[in-house]
Amino acid sequence: MGRGKIEIKRIDNATSRQVTFSKRRSGLFKKAKELAILCDAEVGLIVFSSTGRQYDFASTR
Repeated sequence: MGRGKIEIKRIDNATSRQVTFSKRRSGLFKKAKELAILCDAEVGLIVFSSTGRQYDFASTR
């Protein structure tokens, strides 16, 4: 039994949108880190929030 499909659209509530952004950003960074470790790959990731704040990740050897 899996999760149901969700419609991908902009979240109208600003608070919910920020919470979702934070959760998804952390998940994306986790996946980038796993990819770098498991595949011995150099990974770079840059994410900009709606307010213009920059978040980045770079793997090192």
